[in-house]
Amino acid sequence: MVDPEAELTIGQLARRAGVTVTALHFYEEQGLLNSRRTAGNQRRFPRHALRRVALIRVAQRVGIPLREIGEALSELPADRAPTQEDWEQLAARWHADLDLRISQLVRLRDKLTDCIGCGCLSLQNCLLRNRDDRLGAAGAGPRRLWLTREDRR
Repeated sequence: MVDPEAELTIGQLARRAGVTVTALHFYEEQGLLNSRRTAGNQRRFPRHALRRVALIRVAQRVGIPLREIGEALSELPADRAPTQEDWEQLAARWHADLDLRISQLVRLRDKLTDCIGCGCLSLQNCLLRNRDDRLGAAGAGPRRLWLTREDRR
């Protein structure tokens, strides 16, 4: 028998973690969280799910995609809270990607001001201009938003 003090209902977890119940449902559907079902088919989460949700939220907040968060969490034991060492390993794993994102955002901010300043994307000197859709042959997506050499690869 499971100690009821060692578990949280989905509502308790949502309140304590500062997320919605639907967010927890989504995290569970994505394999980021695990729960057990009671005889009455109610979800029960281990208390260490609080730390896991916190880790998910921090990673999301810095822009790590849920797919990558899921891959990282799948490498951690599901029966305990992530430790400081676990977090350090995850942070090291994401460090280079975060540096690249920061560089991209700074360059985007600095380049985009010209377009925002005039309100027109059709100027001859606009970095985003694509006369006659010539870049369409290169494939889908924004081709002129390559912001670093690494992006062009």
